[in-house]
Amino acid sequence: MTDYSITIKTIEKKGVLDDITDVTTSYGANISYTHLYVEQNNMGTVNLELEHVLDIDNLIKDLNTIPEVQSIELHGSQSDIYGKRIIIVGGGAQVSQVAMGAITEADRHNIRGERISIDTIPLVGEKSLAEAVEAISRLPRVSSLVLAGSLMGGEITSAVKKVKKENNNLVVICLNMPGSVTKYADLIITDPIQAGVLAVMSIADTAVFDISRLGDNIRF
Repeated sequence: MTDYSITIKTIEKKGVLDDITDVTTSYGANISYTHLYVEQNNMGTVNLELEHVLDIDNLIKDLNTIPEVQSIELHGSQSDIYGKRIIIVGGGAQVSQVAMGAITEADRHNIRGERISIDTIPLVGEKSLAEAVEAISRLPRVSSLVLAGSLMGGEITSAVKKVKKENNNLVVICLNMPGSVTKYADLIITDPIQAGVLAVMSIADTAVFDISRLGDNIRF
């Protein structure tokens, strides 16, 4: 294993994060994700996702020499634990149906060794949906986005175009609906349950379905 996740408890103090990253990068490790938050007792917690770590034992030993570091916990990487991630956004009724199909299909693949997780958020309003879509570029492990709504366009379409440009491998699926967002989806599917199923099949290594063979902007 060369990918790890570590949780570092530190005394909250200016410059601690710089010291941690300096030690980490000195070992040639790539920091793929960082989550930092401050607790009420003047302590901080830093979660790091590390890639290509060749000597994790000595890396942890050197991190422990930083005076402010109180403890370090070693975990498997989030990619190994939770795997690929599907995000479903839109109206509550449609989101729940897409999630039903996605969870059922993900269970079938996860039993066979996959790790696919499903995240959902029901939202109303163009601005809220556009913000949720745009934020996907800042979330780790996202492989597929499902737009589950009755009408999407305008700012939502602009957000979809932006995240697809930033992540060429992102699979975007939307329900068959009015609005310009359908022009930029990889698949347009009428049945929400089927949309969830195909979202999983499009990213699963254990599936024989290859979305790239369908062409662009396919409707079902």
